[in-house]
Amino acid sequence: MSARIYHGAVVHARTRPRRHSFRYRVFFMRFALSGLDQLDNALFSINRWNLFSFHFADHGARDGSHPEHWIRALLAREGLGELDGEILLQAFPRMLGYVFNPVSFWLCHDKNGALRAILCEVNNTFGEHHYYLLFHPDHRPILPSDIMQARKVFHVSPYCDVSGEYRFQFDVRNNETQIRIDYGDSDGKLLHTAISGRGAAFGAAALARAFVLYPWMTLGVMVRIHLQAFRLWIKGVPWFAKPAPPSKELTR
Repeated sequence: MSARIYHGAVVHARTRPRRHSFRYRVFFMRFALSGLDQLDNALFSINRWNLFSFHFADHGARDGSHPEHWIRALLAREGLGELDGEILLQAFPRMLGYVFNPVSFWLCHDKNGALRAILCEVNNTFGEHHYYLLFHPDHRPILPSDIMQARKVFHVSPYCDVSGEYRFQFDVRNNETQIRIDYGDSDGKLLHTAISGRGAAFGAAALARAFVLYPWMTLGVMVRIHLQAFRLWIKGVPWFAKPAPPSKELTR
């Protein structure tokens, strides 16, 4: 299907130096980049204001160019030009014109439908972004049991140093999805994050239901980030000054 809405939750847990965890109910979208022009309806628009919308400038090149052109050029540049199947983007949409995506996922398939690469697009609250490109060295399919690793190079939270490694696991079926992100440093596992959801058909009725269930959710994402940062400060978790962003936008 060209688009789905997923109702689920984001879970985050910190193990040290103070235990800290939270769980928020969320919804997110996953849609085929080739079918963006088919998504317009009474409540959802492409590149213009609506109750829900998706703007090209929020992702990829961020210059308003079509995101499919950008991601296919990136894959070709990174030696993955053979991935000529569907590319799906999983992200929060804009709600009443506002969105902040801590992380979005570009799911890149071959012509047989096998998932071969994933681009994790990470944003921080300082207006910076970075891409982690995940794939097997032999370009074999990425399975739900596979652990994909990436060295952390991008500042996200002042309560984590820019060091260590991410470990990703993706079970991204059409009707249900589960994404795990574990982060550890030289002292071992530090953070666990899980993003899960059950899929539903995309359409105006489903969007109206999402707005009733999660009013102002996208603004709430930013509010909750700062709320949790304040709670960590109250608990006395040490913080790190923000470093300069990495010289390259992509890590593989």
